Amino acid sequence: MNANPNSVPVETVEAIVGGYYGDPFGILGQHATDTGVIVRAFVPQATAATVVERRNAEGHPMTRVHVGGFFELLMPGREETFDYYLQLEMADGEKVLYEDPYAFSETISEYDEYFLAEGTHRRLYDALGAHLHEAGGLPGVRFAVWAPNALRVSVVGDFNNWDGRRHVMRYHHGSGVWDIFVPRLGLGALYKYETKTKHLDYTVVKSDPVGFYGEVRPNTASIVWDLDNYEWQDQEWLEQRANVDQSSPMNVYEVHLGSWRRSAQNQWLSYRELAEQLIPYVKKMGYTHVELLPIAEHPYDGSWGYQVTGFYAATSRFGTPADFMVFIDACHQAEIGVILDWVPAHFPRDQHGLAFFDGTFLYEHADPRQGEHPDWGTLIFNFGRREVRQFLVNNAIFWLDKYHIDGLRVDAVASMLNLDFSRQEGQWIPNRYGGRENIEAIDFIREFNDRVHAEFPGTLTIAEESTAWAGVTRSTNEGGLGFDLKWNMGWMHDTLQYIENDPIHRSYHHGTLTFSLLYAFSERFLLPFSHDEVVHLKRSMLDKMPGDLWQKFANLRTLYAYQAAHPGKKMLFMGGEFGQWREWNEAVSLDWHLLDEHPQHRALQEFVRTLNWLYLNEPALHEQDSSWEGFDWLDLHDGQRSILSFIRHDTSGRSSLIVALNFTPIPRHQYRLGVPLQGDYQEVLNSDAVEFGGSGVVNPELLVSHERPWHDQPYSIEFSLPPLAAVILRAPTPK
Repeated sequence: MNANPNSVPVETVEAIVGGYYGDPFGILGQHATDTGVIVRAFVPQATAATVVERRNAEGHPMTRVHVGGFFELLMPGREETFDYYLQLEMADGEKVLYEDPYAFSETISEYDEYFLAEGTHRRLYDALGAHLHEAGGLPGVRFAVWAPNALRVSVVGDFNNWDGRRHVMRYHHGSGVWDIFVPRLGLGALYKYETKTKHLDYTVVKSDPVGFYGEVRPNTASIVWDLDNYEWQDQEWLEQRANVDQSSPMNVYEVHLGSWRRSAQNQWLSYRELAEQLIPYVKKMGYTHVELLPIAEHPYDGSWGYQVTGFYAATSRFGTPADFMVFIDACHQAEIGVILDWVPAHFPRDQHGLAFFDGTFLYEHADPRQGEHPDWGTLIFNFGRREVRQFLVNNAIFWLDKYHIDGLRVDAVASMLNLDFSRQEGQWIPNRYGGRENIEAIDFIREFNDRVHAEFPGTLTIAEESTAWAGVTRSTNEGGLGFDLKWNMGWMHDTLQYIENDPIHRSYHHGTLTFSLLYAFSERFLLPFSHDEVVHLKRSMLDKMPGDLWQKFANLRTLYAYQAAHPGKKMLFMGGEFGQWREWNEAVSLDWHLLDEHPQHRALQEFVRTLNWLYLNEPALHEQDSSWEGFDWLDLHDGQRSILSFIRHDTSGRSSLIVALNFTPIPRHQYRLGVPLQGDYQEVLNSDAVEFGGSGVVNPELLVSHERPWHDQPYSIEFSLPPLAAVILRAPTPK
């Protein structure tokens, strides 16, 4: 060491060179002292360093005080600090200009510091993560990460040879956040955070929890990206979205972007290619929304996106964040809403992810009875920690804000609500009142719903909640959870159980079909035939159907008509609309070739298209989904013949549709049905029409009512009810 009285102790220099010093900003960079200005720098591989004043290019050679690359310069008598950069000479003789990251002040504002510490920041993603930034007139990137229990955190990347000693970050004691500004760094830079923990000297390299972009798996580095330079063209859509209410039609096409369609080489389509191919198809087929299986970054294709490591990063499998914005923008310009499958219930154990992030159980519970999911082998968020709730609620807001997403379908809500979910006695810890309810998770869900609806009116939150939990779609002010819609899992299970029976046995299970109306208006429901029903040996929708080939297609058409006519919003997983035979496989494309090779598949697709547009254009099928005022039974008791009939009404009372369903392969000619009004009834859809692949038992003429009471109605009509078919009739307008 030299004779400089301000020189740091040898052990401190050794700690910096060795990469285990946690407060480098207190040592490195420029500091005014009683004897002058001192500049210190740590630049491994440099054999010489010179401080160059930016204002006049005057150079001041530094003293190398450690062979590992620790340099020091004392400028006696100098009272004020100044702007500078370093000129380095490397071991191979190369001269390098180097901007010292320790020459710049902290980048976390007092505002951000306060709310990050409080755990109530409302735009976490603007404070944390990697952001393009300017400091001292220089462009660069500001990095910030929450790791309150770490001994040292460094940003590492291709810009510093992944050397964790080089860019050790500044620690903020109030918030537990570490930050640093790296000058001259820009878009596309690869980076991670290297964390030296207090846990047995455990050092680990992590992806950015708030990173906006990542490498394509199996690589796991985060990538610097700017989300604010895309010019959106969807303002008209966003304005009208705010005025949409529960009476509007909602018909969702659930899609896995990696397997909807692939190239001839079995490669994924990009976001931009999907915009060109998927959106016109969705529009043509009459869907109002696409629901995307999770697109947040995930390491394992086979998880379908449900094991997320990058909660703020749209997966790079299909392109850049800008490419994903192009896709969403194109959806909106085609008047198609975009719903994301969002996964706040759990996260995987992958080392580069959130697990044991700073050497402690930071995002998860320490106790496995609370912190480990027994079914999925994943970790459960600690919803009682305010910073974790802040991370998750802000993540929901992030997708609506930066990507203009129209709704979030929240995965596995039941697993969050119940402490004993999928656990035996003794494997879970009761709440503070001795109950099984996860009070912290309930508070999180309510906060999430309140924030989303307050800040982004017109966006939807949808719960995949499989229990009888009361008030899922009731407002939080009324003690509910605050969701807009709930998946009607009971209806889905009962309906599929019924339809998979051979028709000869269906009469014994008739109540399975009618049971759903006992609770149909207890919540605001969405009726799902989702991806979960066509995997794990459950068979595809078409293959579930009993009977020969003709009967399989006929059963499926009837099933889809029943879904369209039943109260509740609609959803169908991709491939179901044209009769995919195979179970869904995320590694290959849907079997689009079936449409060209077998006419039955194209006929089914045409039926679904016609049915979808009927649903969109008929107010009676969607305006009163959550009220008995929109529904009346005509005959729910004809179990012997497996026939079901009911009426759907619009809000004005001027438009009604009669729905009759025959779940047996026996045609019922001269079938008499009670109706409420005198006049002519017109067939608007018949699933047995020849163009849909049916046998052609249709009713082309107007059906005139008779003054013959039937089914507790003052009038009745006679018509042909086809085999394994649905008939929808338009009722006359009341006088």
